[in-house]
Amino acid sequence: MNSLIQYLFAPGIIITLALTVLFSYKSRRSTDAKTRGLNASRMNISMGAMLVFIAGVQLFLSNESTARIVIGSVFLVLGLFNLFAGFRNHSIYRTMQQ
Repeated sequence: MNSLIQYLFAPGIIITLALTVLFSYKSRRSTDAKTRGLNASRMNISMGAMLVFIAGVQLFLSNESTARIVIGSVFLVLGLFNLFAGFRNHSIYRTMQQ
């Protein structure tokens, strides 16, 4: 069971890390404010997903110590906040672009 979860979390972390870097680069290099905001919101979504995957690793694939549970919970809350903010900003910038 642990190896199945491990095979889901590791590629998820790597893919979302690559997407975070890609959208961050696109956001910083863009000259148009709407495109910059759209890419920044996509970066927030990717970063939120990455933090949720990292929280999953801390909560499910490690020994049950208090420090790991606290760190996993903090990462989960930060990840969910980034997902929420990213989806909200993405919908705002998408309507501005049209």
